[in-house]
Parts: sequence; C-alpha cells; structure tokens
Amino acid sequence: MRMRIQRFLAEAGLGSRRACEDLVRQGRVMIGAEVAALGATVDPRRDKVTVDGERVRLPRVRIYLAMYKPRGVITTARDQRGRPTVYELLPELPVRVNPVGRLDFNSEGLLLFTNDGLLAHALTHPSGAVEREYQVKIQGVVPEWAIEKVKRGVRLEDGLARATVCARMESGRVKTNTWLRVVLAEGRYREVRRMFGVLGFNVLKLKRVRFGPVLLGRMKPGEVRELVFAEVKALRECVGGQEGRGDAQ
Repeated sequence: MRMRIQRFLAEAGLGSRRACEDLVRQGRVMIGAEVAALGATVDPRRDKVTVDGERVRLPRVRIYLAMYKPRGVITTARDQRGRPTVYELLPELPVRVNPVGRLDFNSEGLLLFTNDGLLAHALTHPSGAVEREYQVKIQGVVPEWAIEKVKRGVRLEDGLARATVCARMESGRVKTNTWLRVVLAEGRYREVRRMFGVLGFNVLKLKRVRFGPVLLGRMKPGEVRELVFAEVKALRECVGGQEGRGDAQ
C-alpha cells in the first residue's frame, strides 16, 4: 500500500506529521535518487527513503511504554547542562522510542513512550482533547475563588487555559499547603504551573497520575513497564482513530 511521505516518516518514528512535513520542505528527504516533495507517495516495501543520507524504514515492531518519571530528570535525549534524562532510565530496546508529550524537570509521574509516531501525534494534538490528570501541591491555602478561576479559565501568554476539573484532595491536605486534583484536556508547556503562577500561587509539587485511559497506579519513580494490549487499544479509541486519517492512498 502506498502512503504519503509525511505519514511514512511519522510511522517510522521521526516525529509528528507536521515535523515530518518540515523535513520534506527542508529538502532533507530523498526517495531513491530524488528529493521528496510534499504529497509524494512511497511504497514502504519497495522504495528507498533516506533522511540526511540515512535509510529510514518502518519499524517491524511497535513499542508502547509507561514510565514513572522522577523529579529532577529532563524529558530529552541529551542535555547540554549534563542533567539526567529519561532515556537513561529506559531499558535496552530494539528500536528508538520517543516520549508522548513532556513533563518538566521539576515534575514527576506518568510519561508514555512509543515508536508509533502517528498515535503519539494524535494523543498530543490539541484537537484530541486527551485528558491529563495531576496531583498538585500548592504552597499555602488556596481559596475557592482561585479554584473556580482555574476551571473558568486563566489567560496565559499563549492563550486561555482552563482545567476541566480542579478539586481539593482533602485526604492529602496539610495545614500550610493545599493538595488539588487537576485535569486538563491539553498539554501545553508548564501549563499547570503557569496557571497558578498567574493567580499568585506557587506549585511545590506536581505529579501526573493519568494520561488518557492509562494510569500511573502503583509504579515507583524510575520504573518502566510495557503497556498491555487493552491500554494501547484504549489510547487509540480515545483519539477516535485520528492517527490514521487522510494519509493513505
């Protein structure tokens, strides 16, 4: 079956379709001896595709992993400042996997990895509205007006941000600080921290406990596990098959 070049590159794990389109526009992709153009199609079984001179093939195996990212670890392959990265926590794998979204250096919790580029793109695209659930420790006592404001929406420099759920976790609340359960339907950079920062509150701890249908559960910091079939199926169902639309020909 022939497929568009950007889908082929995305399925090969080179990034989202938009990122793969950029690779094509930059003239870095070759189909055989010719520079690829957007809209070109390839037969994965027959055509030789290279990016920056290196052969690109579709993976023979799909890998789906969950990690409990510890605090103080960066979500990248390499860091110029020498900080530990999530890739140092991954087991040896037959193919490269990429994180689905990110967690910032000071945050912890559930982080997904896969070499299924199309699914990763669908899960992180704003149109998918895939829920992320966090347990958030705020310095001091958070009044009701602030909780309601987070649910109504907080204006950030990159647009309005709002939580679908923002509720107290009474069992985790202590005298000087407040624990909140916060659910977002998108994953902008440091979104939770920025929302509360605009309102004048300091986030002391942030842990992601759910990404879509996948739960952190009883995983421990640094632990990595394979997703079971039912979890992968549920991830695909929560994006409604968007990862495969419109690219095959």
